[in-house]
Amino acid sequence: MMSEARALERLERDGLLFREGERLRTTRKWNAAMARAALRLSAEGSLSPASDLRLPIAVALLEFYGTETDDEVATLVDALAPIEAAEPASVWPAS
Repeated sequence: MMSEARALERLERDGLLFREGERLRTTRKWNAAMARAALRLSAEGSLSPASDLRLPIAVALLEFYGTETDDEVATLVDALAPIEAAEPASVWPAS
């Protein structure tokens, strides 16, 4: 199974995260994928303010890594979720 550190390295290498000083931030590429995931889930009725942030993250990651194993996607979600949650311009709807 991939470690969280390797997951973060991969996300950065693939252009979904970038470094700003010591902090990892999401890229425009990632923000666009999250917007598409949120729109898709909302249209399906699967997204609400009470929904877990990991759901649209997983949907967006599957857009990039659709062939990954469940364990790998779960590791990527776990690595990315706190970074996404800390972003001030997150596409996630406010509660």
